[in-house]
Amino acid sequence: MSKFNMTPMNAELEGEKFGVLQAIKPLSDQQSEPDHRELRIDKVGVRNLRFPIQVRDKAHDLQNTVAILGLFVDLPKEFKGTHMSRFVEVLNSHGGVVHVENIPVILKAMQERLKAHSAHLEMEFPFFLVKKAPVSGKEGVMNYQVRFDATLNGSDLDFVLTVKANVTTLCPCSKAISRYGAHNQRGEVTVQIRSDKVIWIEELISWIEASGSSEMYSLLKREDEKAVTERAYENPVFVEDLVRNVALRLNQHPSVSWYKVEAENQESIHNHNAYACIEKG
Repeated sequence: MSKFNMTPMNAELEGEKFGVLQAIKPLSDQQSEPDHRELRIDKVGVRNLRFPIQVRDKAHDLQNTVAILGLFVDLPKEFKGTHMSRFVEVLNSHGGVVHVENIPVILKAMQERLKAHSAHLEMEFPFFLVKKAPVSGKEGVMNYQVRFDATLNGSDLDFVLTVKANVTTLCPCSKAISRYGAHNQRGEVTVQIRSDKVIWIEELISWIEASGSSEMYSLLKREDEKAVTERAYENPVFVEDLVRNVALRLNQHPSVSWYKVEAENQESIHNHNAYACIEKG
C-alpha cells in the first residue's frame, strides 16, 4: 500500500491539523503592501463584466437588458494594488439587477469598500424601441447603443449619457448634379450629454433621427420603402448638416450643460467615410 494512502480517521485528523495551521497563519495580502515606486494610479479595477440591468424607459417604465460594465477607483501611491474581488462584491451587494438610480450609491460603496477618493463606473448596453413603419404601420424592434459614464470624485458626481443611433443621409451635391437620383448612405450619430435634469434616452434618439434625411426602420413593406426613399430624396443632408441639426435641438434644451455630437457617414460611392463633430460647454 502506498504511504500516501490514509484511513478515514487519519484523513480527518490531517484535515483538522490543516485547518488549525490555516487559522494560525493568515493568508498574505499582497495588494495592501507598500510600493516603493510611490506613483499614484488614476484608475484601476475590472472591465468587460457582463451584468443584468434595468433601465427606465418613457413608455414601459422599466426595460431589462444586459450591460458590459467597468468599475474603477483611484489607488494611492502607498499601496501596491487594489482588491479586484471587492468591485464584484459591491456590485452583487445591490442585488441581482443594477438600477440606474443606484449608480451614485454603488459609487459611494466603492469609495468606502476600497478606501478610495474617486470611483468610476462605465456601463454600455443595447436599448430597444418598437417602431412603426411610416405607411403600413407594421411594428419592428429597433436597437440603439447606450452608455453611462459616472464618476464620484469625493462628493462630486459627474454623469455622461451617450446614445448612438443610425439615420439615412442623402448627398445634396449628388442630387444637384445627377440626372438620375442621388447617392445615399447610413449615418451613425453619437451624442454625449451632461444635463442638470433627466433627459430620456428616447428624447435623444428622436432628436438624432429627426436630423437626418430619413429615419431607419427594422421592418419596411414596399409602400414604406417608397415613402422612406422619397422622404430622403426631398431632404438631402451633408454630414455637416447632420451634426448641426442635432446641435440646434440640444441648444434649445435648457437642461443640457455640455454636449458632443459626432456623425460618420458610411459612404456608398467613396472609399472613405465622412465625419463631423460639434462640442459645446
